[in-house]
Amino acid sequence: MPTQRIQSIDLLRALTMLLMIWVNDFWRLTDIPAWLQHMPADVDALGFSDVIFPAFLFIVGLAIPFATEARRRRGEGDHEILAHIALRALALIVMGFFMVNLESYSEVGARLSKSSWQLLMTVAFVLIWNAYEPERVSARVQRLLQASGVLLLMLLAALFSSDPSSNFTLMRPHWWGILGMIGWSYLLCATAQLFRGQSLRAMTAVWLFFSLFNIAAFAGWLEPLGFMQPYLWLIGDASMPAMTMAGCVIATLYQRRFSGDNDGRRFLLLLLVTGVLLLLAGLALRPAWGISKILATPAWTQLCTGISVLCFALFYGLADLRGYSLWPRLLLPAGVATLTCYLVPYVAYPLLQRLPVDLPPMLSSSAPGLLTSALFALAVVMLTGGLNRIGIRLKI
Repeated sequence: MPTQRIQSIDLLRALTMLLMIWVNDFWRLTDIPAWLQHMPADVDALGFSDVIFPAFLFIVGLAIPFATEARRRRGEGDHEILAHIALRALALIVMGFFMVNLESYSEVGARLSKSSWQLLMTVAFVLIWNAYEPERVSARVQRLLQASGVLLLMLLAALFSSDPSSNFTLMRPHWWGILGMIGWSYLLCATAQLFRGQSLRAMTAVWLFFSLFNIAAFAGWLEPLGFMQPYLWLIGDASMPAMTMAGCVIATLYQRRFSGDNDGRRFLLLLLVTGVLLLLAGLALRPAWGISKILATPAWTQLCTGISVLCFALFYGLADLRGYSLWPRLLLPAGVATLTCYLVPYVAYPLLQRLPVDLPPMLSSSAPGLLTSALFALAVVMLTGGLNRIGIRLKI
């Protein structure tokens, strides 16, 4: 079966990660346009920042069918692939769990400062999940480094200190964080792809199920199952896996129907039609519950999925059909070493806080502040490329 990888997936991932780092740096800025930021939960609106994470979930879904087929071509069976899916999801969920608890960390009575705890947490992630190169690190040394990373995480969990007003002392899940939500969505969608990916109808049915679950949760149809919510529930009322599954379905459709099409315009047309229909669905759902990223409303889910599909259509048309090289090579680490790129700010911020000087107010507000954050995001991507060259690249 032809499974030629679509170049625009990596390009779109690189842009999305660059923008994610940029908007995640807005917390340091003042006096920036409201439309660029996350909208409050009680505001029926869609900010630019509200679209970035859904786009990344969609891209995760796009990559799943290609990754599954690649493992099958290497001779891996379903049980081996399922084990890989489970371990990958677990890694993301564990990292998300620690990052979420970092938000509640309090230095009152703590043995470590918050910045030190954050730095050591990131170091532990690298020790455990770095893609060690055999020519640089022997298998024995790799096992020792990974074991030391696990022990370091356990030590950090033991040293965790929360705000006394939070009414808890030990680490616990509050929400799953960005990486955790990706992990749960990936687990659900990759498992569905593994066992039902041969059937486009079945994959589409799973996508519709997640979308309808999201609507049913807001419509109150699932209230009889409310007792199960603390123990067994789809992340974000199924909004997150719905967006990821949309990517799975579109990539599966490409593999099954369009991978041998040398023209590609039919696939592009289908993407455009699908994106517009999803936008219309989101607008139709808006009067019922509004648009809210914080609440993960159905309108937000469908609108963001539609925007993601249309952005993918744009990149597919330019890169895969027209052959345009859209990004300089220095941006590619954001597309191929995404997890490393995401973690670099968790090291950069504590180190920047230790500098004896702060940014001048002029460079942390309004247009100059946005430019400063954009340069910071670009520097993170370039640093990721440098880390890759010396053998530091997380891969799960």
